Amino acid sequence: MTRIAVCAAALFTFAMPALAGPEAFQPGTVVPDYGKVAMIEGTELPADTVMKVAFDIGKAGPEDTISRSLETPARFLNMHAAAGVDPENLHVALIVHGAASADLLTDEARGAPNPNAGLIAELLAAGATIELCGQTSAMRDIAQDDLLPGVTIGLSAMSTHALLQQQGYTLNPF
Repeated sequence: MTRIAVCAAALFTFAMPALAGPEAFQPGTVVPDYGKVAMIEGTELPADTVMKVAFDIGKAGPEDTISRSLETPARFLNMHAAAGVDPENLHVALIVHGAASADLLTDEARGAPNPNAGLIAELLAAGATIELCGQTSAMRDIAQDDLLPGVTIGLSAMSTHALLQQQGYTLNPF
């Protein structure tokens, strides 16, 4: 019985490196200051893989820290580039509506510093598109000048999703 327990403990101990925890998460190369990822051995993808992914974001992040919903596309870009996909083949669109519109505002329009400003700038620099639902902008009286540079306003989140689907985008379920 002791022998079995010792063997089980040894196997568990040797398996521990596979369960590295938070320290396994490292900055990526596409959005370097956001979206840390952990690489999983054996999950490399061909460099010519093409991904077109839309992220629907309706929940606002905390007022004083970045929105996890906005950071998810950064993780997506960093993870797939690290797995071997050419960053030129990664196409990401963020469709923002409802309360999440506050995460796209300038400091002046928000009335406080926007902790998402750096993340949004890096996502845009990486080629992501970020579009606010026009119906949300009308309801919340948000003008183009109220938005961080590079963020656009579309007719509606529903319209943007339909158009992106016609272009081959899939909807990320997270």
